[in-house]
Amino acid sequence: MNYKVKESNKIFSGRVFDIQVDKLIYNSGNDGIREIVIHYGGAVVVPVNDDGSIILVRQFRYPLQKFLYELPAGKLDKDEDPLECARRELKEETGFSCGDIVKLGSIFTTPGFCTEELHIFLAEKLVDGDHEREEGEYGMEIHSFTPDQLDKMIITGEIKDAKTISGIYMYKKYSGR
Repeated sequence: MNYKVKESNKIFSGRVFDIQVDKLIYNSGNDGIREIVIHYGGAVVVPVNDDGSIILVRQFRYPLQKFLYELPAGKLDKDEDPLECARRELKEETGFSCGDIVKLGSIFTTPGFCTEELHIFLAEKLVDGDHEREEGEYGMEIHSFTPDQLDKMIITGEIKDAKTISGIYMYKKYSGR
């Protein structure tokens, strides 16, 4: 590495993330600053029905002021096992529990300024039940799409959510579909 950290300060502590500012000195003698969003990460679930269709949720995203199609997902609590988070979020957002769940991989969402890592899981042998949504999720809708429909939705920009595109790709590589 071509720098040393001179000073590191947490300037914001929030419910979802913290913000840290690091003052650096490069080997050249120049100063630098790095602003880092500290995030515990999350879990994403690719729920696959017995017929091969994939369940997405459609939910309103406040920062964008838009509805998006997304795979069920949620943030990890501090020191939470990503597998347990995946099971919880699947049930909370869709009402489904699963007989089989396997980790497909993980992604860093925005490594230029954020520590968030999302763990992506495949859930199969789904069992329907009642959802357990949080207050901000009450308007969420559940939809099922074939892999071909999802490909078209990604190409046309109807699906723009990066974790969803990544999860669908990981599932397709894993399953050979």
